[in-house]
Amino acid sequence: MKKHLKKIGLGMLATAVCVTTVAVGASGIGKIYKTTTVEESVSAASDIVMHFKWTGKSTPHLYYSNVNNTSGTNMSYPGVPMNAEGNGWYSYTIAEADSADLVISVPDVDYQTNSFGRTSGEYWYDDGRGWFTENPDKDIMMAENKTNVSKNDGIVSVDTNASQVAAEEGITIHFVSDWDKASVYYWNAMPDDMETSWPGENMSKDEDGYYTYTFQGVNKINLLFTNGSQQTADLSVKSGEWWYDGKKWSKKKPNNNTPEPVPYDKRDFREETIYFLMTTRFYDGDSSNNRYCWDDESLIKSETNHDPGWRGDFKGLIEKLDYIKALGFSAIWITPVVENASGLDYHGYHAYDFSRVDPRYESDDTTYQDLINACHEKGIRVVQDIVLNHTGNWGERNMFHMFDKDEDDGSSDKSAFMSVAKDGEKAAELQKGVEMKGQGASDYDDIETNTSIAEHLKPGAQYDSRLAAMKEDDIDKDRVYHHEKSIQWEGYTVQTGQMAGDCVDINTENPAVAKYLRECYINYINMGVDAFRIDTVKHISRLTFNKEFLPYFMEAGGDNFFMFGEACVRRHETFNAGIAPISVCFYTWKESKDYPWGDTLSNEDTVLKHYNENMSEQRTSDNAFLKGNEYHTPDRSQASGLDQIDFRMHWAFANAGSAFSAGLDEDPYFNDSTYNVTYVDSHDYAPDTAPEDQRFAGSQDTWAENLDLMFTFRGIPCIYYGTEIEFQKGCPIDPMVNNAKKPYKESGRAYFGDEIEGDVTTSDFGVYSNASGKMADTLNHPLAKHIQRLNLIRRAVPALQKGQYSTEGCSGGISYKRRYTDSDTDSFVCVTISSTATFSGVPSGTYVDMVTGDVQQCSGTLTANCSGKGNMRVYVLQTDGAPDGKIGEDGSYLK
Repeated sequence: MKKHLKKIGLGMLATAVCVTTVAVGASGIGKIYKTTTVEESVSAASDIVMHFKWTGKSTPHLYYSNVNNTSGTNMSYPGVPMNAEGNGWYSYTIAEADSADLVISVPDVDYQTNSFGRTSGEYWYDDGRGWFTENPDKDIMMAENKTNVSKNDGIVSVDTNASQVAAEEGITIHFVSDWDKASVYYWNAMPDDMETSWPGENMSKDEDGYYTYTFQGVNKINLLFTNGSQQTADLSVKSGEWWYDGKKWSKKKPNNNTPEPVPYDKRDFREETIYFLMTTRFYDGDSSNNRYCWDDESLIKSETNHDPGWRGDFKGLIEKLDYIKALGFSAIWITPVVENASGLDYHGYHAYDFSRVDPRYESDDTTYQDLINACHEKGIRVVQDIVLNHTGNWGERNMFHMFDKDEDDGSSDKSAFMSVAKDGEKAAELQKGVEMKGQGASDYDDIETNTSIAEHLKPGAQYDSRLAAMKEDDIDKDRVYHHEKSIQWEGYTVQTGQMAGDCVDINTENPAVAKYLRECYINYINMGVDAFRIDTVKHISRLTFNKEFLPYFMEAGGDNFFMFGEACVRRHETFNAGIAPISVCFYTWKESKDYPWGDTLSNEDTVLKHYNENMSEQRTSDNAFLKGNEYHTPDRSQASGLDQIDFRMHWAFANAGSAFSAGLDEDPYFNDSTYNVTYVDSHDYAPDTAPEDQRFAGSQDTWAENLDLMFTFRGIPCIYYGTEIEFQKGCPIDPMVNNAKKPYKESGRAYFGDEIEGDVTTSDFGVYSNASGKMADTLNHPLAKHIQRLNLIRRAVPALQKGQYSTEGCSGGISYKRRYTDSDTDSFVCVTISSTATFSGVPSGTYVDMVTGDVQQCSGTLTANCSGKGNMRVYVLQTDGAPDGKIGEDGSYLK
């Protein structure tokens, strides 16, 4: 491993990234390493005299603007050099100035304060100690952290907050590792610009396994930990005491006893129902980890609305598990947990590090493992959304290391920004991208400051430079990413091209890349994750799934580990544009012949061959269908192990009748459609004509009827958070859909926490008491009550969970019969939705309706009287263990 070199300041990145660095001139840009703002101060004389103490080797500069009543003029950043006074003090006088806005900087080390206003008077600022009214070396020191501006014996107290006060001197760091020894290598120490030589200073080892080191007189430092041959990522830290555990800094000592996964019975996933939520938008349990995305304010006015994209968290989700359980759901599907980086990355689909949980989800006392354990303790299963197809466009840290996160580049409520990783393994590739796409700039940062480049080209030139590094044959010679420059949605390049600007297509045919991805995700399986929802399935070859991912995940997950994919096919035919290899049902099958698999280039050739040879494949299965009235053991020997979101039904769910017809038509082509996951709308789309870009805008009784079908027809029902109250009905699903630039609160990704403030006590799924606050109102909404009752009915009838089905002899508009049989169970049910149906040729016996409690003696024909849109009849044949009476209470629709 190469020895680490001293870092230097790298300046601002693309203007599309809304950083908090202050552009204070036509081209002058600097980083804010310390924020110090004082709104009021002492006024004395007609000049502004500024003293600044800096003990480093470089000369401080003073930039001033908005000067009133002075003969001076504004200047270009970084301003004028300050005059040395001795003992580390520098000064500058702005003559005849009643007021001005000031910035102090040390350009050589990329240090800069925020802009602060001053009226006429004389001021002292010591970077290590704060503000003073006289030279502090004469022991006249400004009191810190008072609540009001006031004068008292020449001492000024200033109202400020923790982010605006120069931090106390000294940093103590603790690092836990199983290394035999550890050193800390550091550079850019403030205020003295200290650095050390490789491999740094030895750390002392404590009894609890932590290595410790203290920096005296330092308030900010860049560092890494090393044992000489291994090293951590580049880190930065400010004054105080900090613990680092290989994932994140903590102000409190972490619990060394990492929670172990809670043992949990992994039952057949068809027994579950799924509540899908976007973690950051669900419930805020820890406001200290709230972060605005880079583009939150500029695009959707999030700061104006006090609504950071990163708002909900694992801690908040744990607090509201009982709410989800009260609705009757036994599984949660959460958006991706891996570390992200992009202008709007709150959703989790722009990966920066697949191996690491994004720290913006976690709290000092709540990790991802804590969430998984908390779910299992309540009998709730965890579906982790995973991405194999793409990363964000900053490159994945362990696959294509071009950038590091600069935690010190923003205030405490901002997501960390990106700085060029000078020691990243792909930094040279980035520079080659600059040479190809940098519009004449000499390096990446020069694109931003090069005045010869038109302002509107700067973000694009930076973006193009990154993309060139990742996608050009002559640069990405390891073929980490696919290099296809075009894309079509119904053709082979949908699997090799880039699907969106923030989604760069990973070359999953590269064995080393595939190995890294599966090892990352197997680690999450080992934490106890129960299922994967796999994003953008259509954009990866089925052969690659069957060769590189599915067998490994199934082996790691064991029996009943469930995987379902999203093959986004917004069309109404079973086979996408008549092309099987990019159709939903195609991915549920193993390969019908063996294909060679080896190095990257040969694998790329093989997947193209696979695509061409399977253009018309239409294998069929009877796994979902009854034979007459009889259940038969399904043959899953040809199942790939990757089941699917039923995108065709989703696309047809403008009403239940259309969705039902779609399901009947497509089902023979799935290996086993009883494992399909069904939903109406999601974080991406509503059904066709609903309209598709809004949260479901149909009538409430249409919602009720759709839910009836989802909870009783084959497949696993799933609802998107807020469906239970028609949350954000008719709002744009995505705040940026069609470049709408809507605030979160006006979109389908609005914060939900306000609707579930309060508590509830659950004794079982769908069984609760003592609901309080706004949560009680939410649980009493007509759709919430409807969903709760549907969950109760489905959980009581095995045939509704795992049964095969048939429409033979069923004479209703939406009617069907289902049966499930195993060594302990024989469950048979007849279902009709919204209208009366007659079921002919069904088994004789006693039937009980789960909705009304009606009892019928059947000798082969059963008539289920039903009326009212969204109403339903669920007649269950009375066999051993079958429910024998009405389940739940009547509501607006089931009655």
